[in-house]
Amino acid sequence: MASLEVVRSELADAHKDTRLNLQAVLEGGSLTPEQRWGVAVGSAFAARNERLKEAMINEAKKALTNAEPVIEDARAAASLMGMNNVYYRFRHMVGKESYSTKRPGLRMNRLAQVLTNKVDFELVCLAISAINGCEMCVQSHEKVVIEGGLSEDQVHDAVRIASVIHAAAVGLES
Repeated sequence: MASLEVVRSELADAHKDTRLNLQAVLEGGSLTPEQRWGVAVGSAFAARNERLKEAMINEAKKALTNAEPVIEDARAAASLMGMNNVYYRFRHMVGKESYSTKRPGLRMNRLAQVLTNKVDFELVCLAISAINGCEMCVQSHEKVVIEGGLSEDQVHDAVRIASVIHAAAVGLES
């Protein structure tokens, strides 16, 4: 069972900044613990590094009284954004109006059936969309979370976590 400390210790000296940032972004900040660990776990799923994912899940279980809904929402968000980010990034990149008028026809029921709350789920989706580089999805989810009552500081903290989790996955693979 991987712990965050073990994963951090596996990062080579070339990734010292990532090692330090990995600790820093997961402490304090403007996010609730549920938001912080939802973003961290969802980002680890999106980064596709098994050891990092296992470590984030284990840390979330230690940090949260009721971690399972947060973990399951993070898992669902990663899967949905894996689909949506590819589809909507394509529509944006191809730049043809004709694709924008086509119905996606992709099931996304889980977006409306969250286990935690809609705004936190959308925040995880935003962080994962940033990792996956989907401009349209980032803008859409940012709008929803801001309208849902979160601040730009919270959005910023979520994306900082996502960026460091992604960097850690890259560091663990290199």
